[in-house]
Amino acid sequence: MSKILIAGAGGTPSENVIKSLLECSRNEEVIGMGSEPSDLILSAARRKYIVPYAIDDNYLEKVIKLLQKEKPDLIHFQNDIEILEASKIRNDVLATGTKLFMPTHEVIEKCVDKFKSAEIWEKEGIRIPKTMGISTPGDLKRAFDLLGDESGKIWLRATVGGGGRGALPTNDFEFASKWIDRYDGWGSFTAAELLTPETVTWLSIWHAGELVVAQTRKRRSWNFGNRTLSGVTGVTRVGETYSCEEVNKVAIDSIQAVDKRPHGIYGVDMAYDSSGFPNPTEINISRFFTTVYFFTKAGLNMPKIFKDIVLYGEFPSLTKKINPLPDGLLWIRSMDREPLLTTEQEILKILKVIE
Repeated sequence: MSKILIAGAGGTPSENVIKSLLECSRNEEVIGMGSEPSDLILSAARRKYIVPYAIDDNYLEKVIKLLQKEKPDLIHFQNDIEILEASKIRNDVLATGTKLFMPTHEVIEKCVDKFKSAEIWEKEGIRIPKTMGISTPGDLKRAFDLLGDESGKIWLRATVGGGGRGALPTNDFEFASKWIDRYDGWGSFTAAELLTPETVTWLSIWHAGELVVAQTRKRRSWNFGNRTLSGVTGVTRVGETYSCEEVNKVAIDSIQAVDKRPHGIYGVDMAYDSSGFPNPTEINISRFFTTVYFFTKAGLNMPKIFKDIVLYGEFPSLTKKINPLPDGLLWIRSMDREPLLTTEQEILKILKVIE
């Protein structure tokens, strides 16, 4: 029986991968490691190991000891910072006999830093919002002058981190300056032209330059969006399966701009501009998005496809590589509730309106 180690166990992004793996017929043994005991104790993994945070000096030592103890066949990471740090020690990981399925370290660095990927896309002629790095208050002032919309608003965001970290739409220079101060963010923030709230994600698996599978999800709303200044939380409330040739092309072009030979997981986040065109905003590299279990329950188990390629050299037999799921499937999530897979038609059948 093969053994798979999932990092970040107990956290929702990793647990949705674990739940997907536990539904596979081969019954691989799934174990977990994580740095937050209160998350880890909730994991569905068979055994659970506490490890230091990826930025800690003894992370490498503890992870290698765990790999030597458990001897997993595959390890997978679900957090940007841990992916970046683990990528630096990939040779040490591989030396234990454990497999990885990741892009090159150079590609991971390009994607984890959103400003680096934006610079590449602009150079390659891919349509993106005009973006500037913000290192000084002078840079911030120029950003307002050059990038502000009709009301003077720009979009601020930290260059590294998920969940809308540091995101702020604002037309107030003083507030923006204090916002960056709060994050100690001078030199690690960008300013960009404001896009619309409409977003879409194209999640894909590639192998040695060839696309294996991709599925698009439109986001209808965020959980807790009313509790942030940006309205963005990284926690999808309602997701919907969706297909669009324009989105497919933008996603593939964006991936191939940063990696001429894609290998692993690439999730392209896009936001629509005022003309209705999807602009890439980031690539979530080497990880599944949080709601990947949505696709699993709908009939497309991407973590299964991922591990079958690595462990058994098996590739899926799909009638369509791109968007094999039907459009219009909804995944509705809320705190302390099981998610619901449904459709708008089913909802309208159940919910009653008092005339």
